[in-house]
This record gives sequence, structure tokens and C-alpha cells, in this order.
Amino acid sequence: MNQNKLFNRTRSQLAISYAAVMGLILSLLGFGVYKAIAHAHWIAIDRELESVAGTLHDSLEIKLQQPGRLEPIVNELLPNLRVIGVNGAREQLADRHILSAINQSYYYIRLFDSSGKLIATAGAYPETLPPRFNSQHWQTIADSKGNIYHQISVSLHTNTLEDWGYFQVGRSLQDFNSYLSTVKLILKLGLPTALILVAFSSWWLAGLAMKPIYASYRQIQQFTADAAHELRTPLAASQATVESALLMPQLDEKEAREILQTVDRQNRRLTDLVTDLLLLARMDSQPKSEIPQLCCLNDLVGDLVEELAALARSSEVALTSEIRVQQPLNVVGDADRLYRLVANLIVNAIQYTPAGGKVTVILDCSHIEAIIQVQDTGIGIAAADLGRIFDRFYRVNKSRSRHTGGSGLGLAIAQTIARAHRGSLTARSELGAGATFLLRLPL
Repeated sequence: MNQNKLFNRTRSQLAISYAAVMGLILSLLGFGVYKAIAHAHWIAIDRELESVAGTLHDSLEIKLQQPGRLEPIVNELLPNLRVIGVNGAREQLADRHILSAINQSYYYIRLFDSSGKLIATAGAYPETLPPRFNSQHWQTIADSKGNIYHQISVSLHTNTLEDWGYFQVGRSLQDFNSYLSTVKLILKLGLPTALILVAFSSWWLAGLAMKPIYASYRQIQQFTADAAHELRTPLAASQATVESALLMPQLDEKEAREILQTVDRQNRRLTDLVTDLLLLARMDSQPKSEIPQLCCLNDLVGDLVEELAALARSSEVALTSEIRVQQPLNVVGDADRLYRLVANLIVNAIQYTPAGGKVTVILDCSHIEAIIQVQDTGIGIAAADLGRIFDRFYRVNKSRSRHTGGSGLGLAIAQTIARAHRGSLTARSELGAGATFLLRLPL
């Protein structure tokens, strides 16, 4: 197959198509995975901020007494609390034991009064963050260095339910972006690697897919060549006979009859060959057409042995049958085709058995199938030929087959009939030690 340009080109196209489709699928899958991971982490960050903001908000409101004023006890809740002075300077209160839920390096807190003025900061507050107030509930902002932050804003009230100002909890997205960058890198490296593996796998799978097609293609090529060869021989003989007759100035009745007999023989050979080919074609198109007809194998074997006895005597071969079952063996199928199947086996055995030899037809059965064996003491079949004897137009001994008028289709037809009846036909043989053909049919 590797030497055939058409199949190599088809294999390449299949591999490229597989790789392109899989590449598209993997790309969409990778994009979906990335979006799902980013969305899941974004939701987790929102929930974290809501949880932290909710906890601190409830704790602060019960301690705030006057609008815009921070009570000293607030420092116990917020780490690194810095109060913004009149001139904008930050005054850090004394460090205390931190009971805050934001004791992490990427959280920060901002407190604004009712007018939006920054009063205090806490936690890991970035100095580069703009002090402007935005009352949106969720915000994603950037500082002067381009760092991204995500924050939530809620309103604050005193313990007497007066408006105190606003409370913001935010966090840096540096760890989030780093994680997404790692995921992107993994996907960017993983996708080409996966595509390379897919490309090699596609090439290999395309080769596997093309093997039966190539085998069928080679079989059709061989069949066409063999059929042309078989048809050419009788056609050439008929043409030569007709041309030689035309060259004669006159023909007497005897010569004309001989010429017509020669043409008739070749036409019969052509007719038989075409009939066999049509039979094979019909059985290939409907390999399992089941005919609800019972066929008794006991009668079939007995009739064939009786009818082919004359052929065996003329070849000086002893033809006998051996029925090893007492009850009739019935199978469902076409009696005429089964008759032809067994007849082909017996005729082949007689033709390939030298004078003085013996052909035995054995009928037996197992629990689920009938078994017909055709044994001969003929020339046998070489091991190299056993795998091909059921191929169409294949002959073990071409010169002898031509002498006996065979076309090389007998065993192919027998195999096709056996398969159409859901059976099997096998052969075992040794060169010079005869052959045994074994037909199994379901009861």
C-alpha cells in the first residue's frame, strides 16, 4: 500500500482531516476549560470577598457610634489600621492582636465617610491605588503600576442606624492572574503536543482504515486481470477458428461442422464462466439471503455420490460415502446451491486424485452443526497454497486445471455458498498426502 500513490494520497488526506477536526475540537475544548476555570475562580474570589466583607461589616457596625468617626476599638478588628489625617497623612495606630478575617497579604480595606472622603486603610493596602471613591457594589480597578484589584463596596451605619460612610474590601488579583497564566501556558504547550500525537495517530489509524479497502482494491485488480485472462482464451480460440475458416476458399460439410463444434465449445466455456461470475456477484450483493427451505444432507450426499460415480470410474478413482449419523440431517437453505457446493468439492477431489486413488464423502454432525468431509488421496496442496485456494481464479496446478476445463472459480463459489448459509468451509492438506475439505453448516 505504501507504494501506491493514490492510497498514500488518500491516507494523507484522511490523516490531515482527522488532525484538523481533532485540532478544532481540542482547541474549543481547551478554550472551554480555560473559561470554566477562570469563571470558577472568579466566583470563588467573589464569595471570599463577600464573606470577609460581611463578617467585618457586621462587626464594625455594632462598634461605630458617630458618623465619620473611628472608635479605638476598631483597631482590634482591622490589621495595620492607618487613619488619614487632615493633611492626608496616614497615622498608624498601635498594633494589637488581630482578630480579622483578612489576615492575608493580598487583602486590603478602605473606609470612606458619607462624602466619599478616604478616612482609613487597613491590611495590605497598595499605596499606588487611587483614593477616589466609587459606590458601585463590585469593582475591578487598576493602580498606577497596572496591577489589577477586585473589591466590594458596602455602606456602613452606626449602632443607632445613622449613615456612617462606606466600607470597601478588596484584594489583589496577582495570584489569580498568575494561576490563569499558568493554565494558559499549559494549554499552549499541551495543544501542539496533543496535535502532534493526534497527527501521528491519525496517520496510523488512516493506514488501518485503508488496509481493507486496499485489500479489496487489490482483489478487484487481480479479479479483473484473471477474468480478462480467462475470457481472452476462449475468445482468442473462437477468433482464430473463424479467421482460419474465412481464409479457406470453400468449406465442405465436415470442415464446417468441426469449426462450428470448436466455436460451440468455446462459447459454452464462456457461458459457464459468465454464469459463475454472475452467481458470485449475486451472492456477494446478498450474502445472507435466507430461503425458508429444508435440505436433507443425507439425500444430498447420497445423490451426489451416485451421480458422480461415472466420473470417478472414468478417472479410475474409487468414490465412496460414509454416513455416520442415523437420523436425517436437515439444514435451512437453498438445496440447489448446497448441491453445487458439495459437487464442486467432490469433482475437485476426483480431478486431483491420480488413478487408483480414493475419494470419501463423510457426513457427520455435532450438537449444533452438520459436518461434511470430502477426503481424497490425491496430490495434496502445498502449505503456501492453502491460504489462497478459495480465491477467485486461483489454481494450484494451472496446467492441469486448464486440461480439465476448470476456471478457478469452483472453490470460490463453494466458499461463498457456505458463508451465505452461515457456515464455513476449510481445508487441510499436505503435499503428496491428499486433502480434506471440511464443510460446517448450522442445523
